[in-house]
Amino acid sequence: MQVGSTTRRVAIIGGIRTPFARSNTAYASSDDQELLIASLRGIVDHFNLHGERLGDVIAGAVIKHPKDYNLTRESLLSSGLDPQTPGLDVQRACGTSLEAAILVANKIALGQIEAGIAAGVDTTSDPPIAYPRSFQQKLLQSARGRSFGQRMRPWLSLRPRDFKPVLPAVVEPRTGLSMGQSCELMVKTWNISREDQDRIAYDSHVKAATAWREGFYEDLVIPFRDLNTDNNVRTDTSVERLGKLKAVYDFSGQGSLTAGNSTPLTDGSAALLLASEQWAARRNLPILAYITAGKSWAVDFASGKEGLLMAPAYAVAEILKDTGLRLQDFDFYEIHEAFAAVPLCLFKAWESADYCRDRLGLSEALGSIDYAKLNLKGGSVAIGHPFAATGARILATLAKQLSLAPQSKRGIASACTAGGMGVTAILERA
Repeated sequence: MQVGSTTRRVAIIGGIRTPFARSNTAYASSDDQELLIASLRGIVDHFNLHGERLGDVIAGAVIKHPKDYNLTRESLLSSGLDPQTPGLDVQRACGTSLEAAILVANKIALGQIEAGIAAGVDTTSDPPIAYPRSFQQKLLQSARGRSFGQRMRPWLSLRPRDFKPVLPAVVEPRTGLSMGQSCELMVKTWNISREDQDRIAYDSHVKAATAWREGFYEDLVIPFRDLNTDNNVRTDTSVERLGKLKAVYDFSGQGSLTAGNSTPLTDGSAALLLASEQWAARRNLPILAYITAGKSWAVDFASGKEGLLMAPAYAVAEILKDTGLRLQDFDFYEIHEAFAAVPLCLFKAWESADYCRDRLGLSEALGSIDYAKLNLKGGSVAIGHPFAATGARILATLAKQLSLAPQSKRGIASACTAGGMGVTAILERA
């Protein structure tokens, strides 16, 4: 519901994140709450928000313990913000913090709040480990017993298999396939070569290493747990070395996704501060960019009609319809590299007149993008991918790139997600 008679422009003030760490390395003993607090405190410290009451903090994690049912609110209570700041947990798989940014932006645009934070966190080093349902049911049966015998009988039926731990599985419940296996199917559909995937992966590392060396990330990343930089970025890799790695999802001899051209399991958090222009002006905070549009979409992957990670093809097409823009009308493209193959599949889809007509409902192909504008500060293959944190990372990166390029006008960000969903947003230079 709108407050006032007009919608307002929504400014991105800046972002802060922890360094991203490969799973079971630097953050092996940290949990979601500790990691999320770090990025929220980073925002508070960097923008001098100590004791400030913000309109909302919206964040989430893909892999959470039951104790973290109120993760965002609990984390912000340790961030330095006014304790009266509300917090909301959301989850849209790998698009969580990108979706959170759109939600915060909508509240600001409608006049409901003046400023808010969007954030995401994940750690696969601290996964929830559960017991099988058979054990759970026997415990509950015992708890419901009225007599001593009724309470004891379920315990006598326990078997060793009831104590086998159940770990989180990164597979789609509808298909039983992992994300990597699903992406292998997309690669075969679109005839994506292993060489092109390895080239995207190599470029991702080179661009990330260059960005770190040139100081681009100095004001976007704060030290955490004695780590100062993303520890997955490889400065010594090459296309030749990547080409020697074996496929890790399809062992038939036809697989092309490897550990080198796929994102590693990663731990980390990221946060983004958004506000109205008036709120920023009152605090003398510079504006990096404006978030002007957002879109979410989903595809029918379970029937095999569409690839699991192809939803951004649709989301981008729809956001272009909403804004009257062309695919080529952007100075920067931040496309999440769940695997190096994902952007390659999307590019082929947008270049296909048949696909754009039959699947996207367009009269012609969206066309090609300039690869020289893609993920210029490194992508997820190099930097890493803490599931819920990636969206905030790419928005902060995109906003800063726009602020540093006087001739630029706008950029677009997108992320594919588990469950066959995609999220995209457009930023314009301030």
